[in-house]
Amino acid sequence: MSLDLRGAARRADLRLEPRALDELDELDRASAILTWRGRMLNEHVSARVFTALARQLERAGVRADRPARVAAMVAEEWLHADRCAAVVEVLGGEPVIELPALPPVPEHEDADPLEAVLRNVISVSCLSETVAVALIDAERRTAGPPALQRLLAEILADEVGHARFGWRLLEDLAPSLSPALRERLADYLVIALDDLATHELAHLPARPSPSSAAEALGVCDGLAARRLFFATVNEVIVPGLQAAGLPALSAWRAAQEMGVWASSAASARYTD
Repeated sequence: MSLDLRGAARRADLRLEPRALDELDELDRASAILTWRGRMLNEHVSARVFTALARQLERAGVRADRPARVAAMVAEEWLHADRCAAVVEVLGGEPVIELPALPPVPEHEDADPLEAVLRNVISVSCLSETVAVALIDAERRTAGPPALQRLLAEILADEVGHARFGWRLLEDLAPSLSPALRERLADYLVIALDDLATHELAHLPARPSPSSAAEALGVCDGLAARRLFFATVNEVIVPGLQAAGLPALSAWRAAQEMGVWASSAASARYTD
């Protein structure tokens, strides 16, 4: 099954300055197309995740406006996918990609509905979306064409909202969490942080961008992005979770001890 966003890409009507494209060699262009096609897929998959999260919030009886906000996030992710498809097309690629086999969004059947949705909110918003904010902001700062800067700024604004949703929900619920629930969430954090690092490092190559022209069109410097990932975990995510009463520092250390990613030479240098 394919994700085909050619129609959406044309409706977006994105235009880049010819000079930005003229500076690309074939390797740069291929790297940029691969980057934006991958982002197109990721945004599409994120919409699916938020759809499941909205249902879980309703099941847990969380305040009525919160599922509605998550439903709005779904629409934002669809729009992001369309905009990324437009970049693929303007770069000379086809915004079509085979959909991989996607595992179901975790239901956490071993937990009650509130604990289950808290696990997913922490994993999706407090972890993944917070990292996304840092990485997209870095890409926005290095983007060359003004149209691309504006696009990344729009995506960034939405991703900030997606991350804040989780942090605010956790802040609101933290005072009412029982010691037993905090202990179970601490155990889950080890798994969630290991999954986060495994996923992010698999998609952040341990090499720089092929050229400044490619970086200006969104191809990240993988080495810088890896450093930024670890800085975000250490300086934003861990302190934020600690403030909510969760032992995130010990969970992060345990994740580093168990994670295959932490023993690789490419990533271990950034875990100190």
